[in-house]
Amino acid sequence: MKKLFSFLVAILVLYVIYFDLTIGTLPTSTTKQVDAKVVTKGETKGPKSDIPAFEAKVKPGETVISIVEHELNNPLPVSITELINDFRELNPEQSPEKIQIGATYHFPDYSN
Repeated sequence: MKKLFSFLVAILVLYVIYFDLTIGTLPTSTTKQVDAKVVTKGETKGPKSDIPAFEAKVKPGETVISIVEHELNNPLPVSITELINDFRELNPEQSPEKIQIGATYHFPDYSN
């Protein structure tokens, strides 16, 4: 029984080392580029909205949350429900669950 337990622990340790060397557990300094245009206070905001916003083109694998977090370079400072409501206010005809790759949308800017 001790041999089996030792073997399983050894496999786990090897897997953890492999994972750490290939994927890593710490954030890397390289970040992917997002085509984003920040809308300043003097420019127009989203359609009929007072929410500060930026425009971004959606790339494969991105979600509303990931785009906003990438723009902030931090986790969301608001709840996901508030983010979804703000996105819907900025893009009244679009559901945040059904954003299209390659399309450009207004996203709420929580940097201030």
